Order: sequence, then C-alpha cells, then structure tokens
Amino acid sequence: MAKVIIFGIGQLAETALFYLNQDSEHEIVAFTVDSDFLKTDNFKKLPVLDFNQIENKYPPNEFKMFLPISYNNLNKTRAERFNAAKKKGYKCISYISSKATYYNSPVGENCFIFENNVIQPHSIIGDNCILWSGNHIGHHTTIKDHCFLASHVVVSGGVTVGEYSFIGVNATIRDNIKIGRENVIGASSVILSDTNDKSVFSPRETEKSKVPSNKLRGI
Repeated sequence: MAKVIIFGIGQLAETALFYLNQDSEHEIVAFTVDSDFLKTDNFKKLPVLDFNQIENKYPPNEFKMFLPISYNNLNKTRAERFNAAKKKGYKCISYISSKATYYNSPVGENCFIFENNVIQPHSIIGDNCILWSGNHIGHHTTIKDHCFLASHVVVSGGVTVGEYSFIGVNATIRDNIKIGRENVIGASSVILSDTNDKSVFSPRETEKSKVPSNKLRGI
C-alpha cells in the first residue's frame, strides 16, 4: 500500500480516485495541479496543492504519485508531467484493474489499465500508458511509453506500438507489424502493415441515410 497524490481535479482524476478507492489498497491523500489551474483548495474532500510546491508537504520519500492525464497534445502533456514528477523524486504507481485478464507481464510506472483488458503473456506495457476498458493486447506485443488506447482496440500478437501513439475505439491492428511513433489511429481503423512515424489514419464516418427515421418501414 502507498500513500498517493493524484495529479488533476478533472474527470480523469475523479475516475482514478474511484478506481483506486474501490479496487486497490492505496490511500489517496491529496490532489495536485499546476499553479495556473489552482482554483480551489479541496476536491472530493481532499486537499489540492500546487504541483510546484507539492514536495514541501508531501515529500517523495513518503508519498507516491499517479498522473491520470488524457491524450492531450498526443500524450505529451501527460509525459511532461510524468517526467516532472520523476524529476522531483516521486515514484508513480500503476493501476491494473482486478477485472483485467493479466498474466504478470511487465507494466511500467504510471499506467492506468481499466477493466476487461486482456493482456496476453509475453507482452510489455511501457511507462505512462492508459488502456481504457475492453482492449485485447496480443501475445509478444510491446506498447511503448506514453501511449493511449481507447476502448475495444484489438492489437494482435507480435505488434510494436511506438511512443506517444493514440489508438481509437474499435481499431484493429494485425499481427507482427510495427506502429510508428506519434501515430493517430482513428476509431474503427484497420491497420494491416507497418506505419511510419507521425502517421494519421481516419476512416470515413458512416454515411447518413437520405431517408428520415420516421419514413423507415418495418421499424
């Protein structure tokens, strides 16, 4: 069990508080934000402190940190705050849901892995990754640092996902390919071959019917 400070006071921080309280032995003691966002001194009945001065009250030899920040700026905002916390001397916890299927594959620091993820054997999850609910991570796959996988992504076996990549809901990645750094793979994309760094894949939205719903027959 660790005494933990959560970075942020938004929806993801509130979500992290829920999961850590319900499904871990960690004790959440405070929240922290950058000084520009310090508009209140409490959140969810816990103190909120300036990140620039957090170590003065909660020293890193006694407390750990969790930074559940979204994919803003292609995960680089989360990476910057993670690196800043590490520079201050904090170790970061990772949360893996007890409802995930997980075979003790290596998982780095500051990972947030939700329920119903299947992480098959011989896979590696790097530092500072978020895997939302319901993903399949195939055997011998490596998810490198600072990635974000939205829900119901299928990553087949033997895949490497490059740093800072975002993979949207219902995307499918075939086996034994490499996804480059800083890729944005949009919802429902199907990736069948290696990708270059900074590639963007954006499938078309389903076309709207010209027939309005009140004119449909049989519904």
